[in-house]
Amino acid sequence: MTWGFRPLLRGSTYSGALFAFCAAPASLVLLPIAVVPATVWGSAPYGARAAVTVLVWAALVAALGLPRITRRALTAGARRLLAVPLPEVPAGPVGGRRRTPLWLVAQVALGWIGGLGCLLLFVAGVSLPGNWLGGEARLSWSGRSVQVTGAWSWVVAAVCLLLVPVVCATVSGVLRRLALPLLGPSAAERLALSAERERRLAERNRLAHELHDSIGHTLTATTIQAAVAGEVLAADPVAARAALRSIEESTRAALEDLDYVLGVLREEQPGTAPARTLADLPELLERLGHAGAVLEPELSGELTRLQGTLSRAAYRILQEGLTNALRHGAGGPVEVRAAAGRELLELAVVNRTGAATAAGARAFPTSGHGLPGLAERVRLLDGEFEAGPDGSGHWRLAVRLPVRWSA
Repeated sequence: MTWGFRPLLRGSTYSGALFAFCAAPASLVLLPIAVVPATVWGSAPYGARAAVTVLVWAALVAALGLPRITRRALTAGARRLLAVPLPEVPAGPVGGRRRTPLWLVAQVALGWIGGLGCLLLFVAGVSLPGNWLGGEARLSWSGRSVQVTGAWSWVVAAVCLLLVPVVCATVSGVLRRLALPLLGPSAAERLALSAERERRLAERNRLAHELHDSIGHTLTATTIQAAVAGEVLAADPVAARAALRSIEESTRAALEDLDYVLGVLREEQPGTAPARTLADLPELLERLGHAGAVLEPELSGELTRLQGTLSRAAYRILQEGLTNALRHGAGGPVEVRAAAGRELLELAVVNRTGAATAAGARAFPTSGHGLPGLAERVRLLDGEFEAGPDGSGHWRLAVRLPVRWSA
């Protein structure tokens, strides 16, 4: 039974009713204009002139719902006062313009009906017991009438007062039911909202890949570099200082990536995105050399001519492959191949597998997202991806990407 009384205890019931009640007197501003046609048509019957006045009045109220700013204001009011979870609608589609006038007319009509009803019930509930206004209650049904006086006037007054919140709940409930179909997004707007959500999700996934590739690589390299510096600090201070310098360079680059990503996630205006391309590959290999990795690079073709998404993706692929080699490899030389041909860009990273023997090697945790993320990146570029054992005791990552040379 309590579910029937719950709407009467909600604050949104009365704020929603107030939302409707305030619209009713506000519409009176249009009434002088609405009576003009009835005044001109003075020979018509009173009922016809009244109907014309009401219709013109409703049309003027509906016309106020056509501007986009009106819809935004009504949507904000319904969201706040009616507690209806209406989504933010993008600025492009205008499908809601035909429905907003219907909402405004319904809101004004409910405001007048509910407001006058609540006013009459309240006045009756207050005045009947003491007959302050000289009133009396008379109930008529099927030709019979009963005059309510004495103790029954208190009962009728109590019923009238109790009906006031019921009317408020009814008005708020009707408006709440109309809010989504009349103020909510149209079909075109829902498509735009879906496209916007997909765009944001794709951007966040891209940022997650960037963080995984950049920060994961930097933390792996600096961990190994710190271990190398600790081991050779007393015996070879020059090598230790080189490792520390490499740590500084790696962390500075990672901080640039992190600052950019956090700026996007906070929906601020981020700075220029770090655009590391194959032109930065020698610097990456040099930093890893300072970390104690033994690299055997094989670079061929005009790698620096590759620009845009392809070059950035190729850099991240090699970075992730080298990170995996440092994390999970067994030491020894790591083969790095990048060959830019006329139609294909071929990338490969080959490392030994087995028990780790590199200086400062540790058991690095793994998220399991590295290789699937690379495969997804390659798929979006219409490339081919391979990763797995290569012969006895080796692991091979190989990627082939189509090349579109710029003129």
